[in-house]
Amino acid sequence: MPEAVNPIAAPLAAALTREIAGVTGIENLKRLSGGASQETWAFDARQGDKLIPLILRRAPGGDREKSATAAGLETEAALIKLAGEVNVPIPPVRLVLKEADGVGRGFIMDRVEGETIARKILRDDEFVKARPMLARQCGEILARLHSVDMAKLPPLRLSTAKSEIEQYFSTYKTHNHPHPVFDLAFRWLKDNAPADAAKITLVHGDFRHGNLMIGADGVRAVLDWELAHTGDPMEDLAWICVNSWRFGNIDNPVGGFGQREDMFAGYEAAGGGKVDPERVKFWEVLGTLKWGVMCTTMVMAFQAGDRSVERATIGRRSSETEVDLLRLLAPLKKV
Repeated sequence: MPEAVNPIAAPLAAALTREIAGVTGIENLKRLSGGASQETWAFDARQGDKLIPLILRRAPGGDREKSATAAGLETEAALIKLAGEVNVPIPPVRLVLKEADGVGRGFIMDRVEGETIARKILRDDEFVKARPMLARQCGEILARLHSVDMAKLPPLRLSTAKSEIEQYFSTYKTHNHPHPVFDLAFRWLKDNAPADAAKITLVHGDFRHGNLMIGADGVRAVLDWELAHTGDPMEDLAWICVNSWRFGNIDNPVGGFGQREDMFAGYEAAGGGKVDPERVKFWEVLGTLKWGVMCTTMVMAFQAGDRSVERATIGRRSSETEVDLLRLLAPLKKV
């Protein structure tokens, strides 16, 4: 039997043909694995004798209501463009889809070569020279990201430490499944929440393994801006230090590949301002607890009927975050 034709192939090709000079069609369209909330498709656009490697980032099934925390695909595309203007490494956006294109909500960007899988980045010989420089690079990139002109930003939610605590505490309570360590962490966070940040910036919101395209020369692109918002810039510096993103390399707190001091030095040298390590530590505790609550949310989804392997495997990791929280809270004093 002939191979079934993907229903988005023809309208996708038509949209590119209209918008990019010289493009006559597309080839090699395939959906990539990963992406729990959005679809990611790889393909090539034919332009004369050459192929342009591209990525389609698309709402599941073509459309989806904007959630309370997700920025929305059109907003993501706008943020990627703004980040590129301040020299954050990004995949250039080629086209934001319109309803008339018939592909669904989403955008098309260049396909950057590299690796996002933490296991390979942290262990493979290909990245042996890159690993020592990654922590400082992350600091430099975040400093530039946090310099994006606030006046140019599309509408984004403002998220403070106190509002994050309230949001995740409310979610946790709906699960009706007590975790004493989570209760302890919530109490500590409420008692030690710092004053709102003096400087509010664009915050990526999910700056970690999986959303960093890395090559032998280091970070090549920052991906997945779905959780971007405005808030305390120290949040981004802390999230990549959450133990769940170290993938077993516990002694290298920055993504399993480097030290906080190197990241902080890169941040300050690139103009990000003075880093407050205690504030970063607070956000690391909050980030660890957030991930724990996210894991329990996966359990709830699994129990509700979504029997995917992803839901089950992520859900069981809530116990890991409890261990991480105990390790974090044991030596801490009030900030």
